[in-house]
Amino acid sequence: MKTVKLGIIGLGYIGKVHLRHSLKIKNACVLAVADLSKKALNKAKKAGVKKIFTNYEQLLKEREIDAVIIGLPTHLHLQCAKQAAEAKKHIFLEKPIARNIEEAKEILSTAKKNSVRLMIGYPLRFNTAFRNLKKEIENGIVGDVEIAHAAYISTGPFLHRAEAHTPIPVPEWWFKKELTGGGALIDLGSHIINLLRWYFGEITDIKSLLGYRFNLDLEDSATCLAKFEKGTRAVINVGWFSQGYHLKIDLYGSVKTASAQHTPSNPILTAVQMLTTGTSKFYQPHYAELQYFVNCIINDQSPSPSGEDGLKDLETITQAYKNQISLD
Repeated sequence: MKTVKLGIIGLGYIGKVHLRHSLKIKNACVLAVADLSKKALNKAKKAGVKKIFTNYEQLLKEREIDAVIIGLPTHLHLQCAKQAAEAKKHIFLEKPIARNIEEAKEILSTAKKNSVRLMIGYPLRFNTAFRNLKKEIENGIVGDVEIAHAAYISTGPFLHRAEAHTPIPVPEWWFKKELTGGGALIDLGSHIINLLRWYFGEITDIKSLLGYRFNLDLEDSATCLAKFEKGTRAVINVGWFSQGYHLKIDLYGSVKTASAQHTPSNPILTAVQMLTTGTSKFYQPHYAELQYFVNCIINDQSPSPSGEDGLKDLETITQAYKNQISLD
């Protein structure tokens, strides 16, 4: 197999990002897309996608498709991923893998039963700064990492408002715990927990302090204290409360301190990058993870982060929700 034929399911915010990048991958071809939005489907068609569907089940019937990229809301992950696996399509599934541990295990079981590759979308693992930080840890440059500080603060679901000149309604599913599995902790925390697990191994204990600035039924911020099997302790802060963007890891080791962060480019530089490369520095990790996924399929290799990684992240997050502390 020299060219992987892709189907993209879901053309919301992240689905549009994946479509843009998939069209740039030389050893991949976007054969079809599926979404309920006619506007999104028309844009995909104008971009060169030949087959468009309002029902992803129709897309999965396309025999030529080798793999699918699933960018649907979390409550739809289980059904869609299972059907994709049963249709013998390899799967790139956005994080979190599912709403709860039971659903995640069912996704993994179905993928294994049908011998399809399953990768979870964690672009921070493909960010150059965070990859270099891992090399510093592995090479002993930092020494033994005693404490890690990690923060991911952003607009969360309010991104739709932050980037618009006029207010745009946030999709209702964002604020229903039964559809998302939780708030900022499962949304942003899954990125950080996956990254830190990649650095330091499994988390043996974790506790959380949740915040409710917007009086929602789910948390809009969280502070977690975690301990890793190798002894490292971490403070994790995530939140949806800022119109700014802050994503940074600070490591305090026995030899030195080290940091890495992911920051947006200025608008002019971003425009230049888009015109010259088809993506921006900010979204380069998203492109890199899809290129890696495609290469894994071509080379018949198991991708990482795997479905098992997604499950372990969710187990850790579930433990954090159970082990809530209060400062009142």
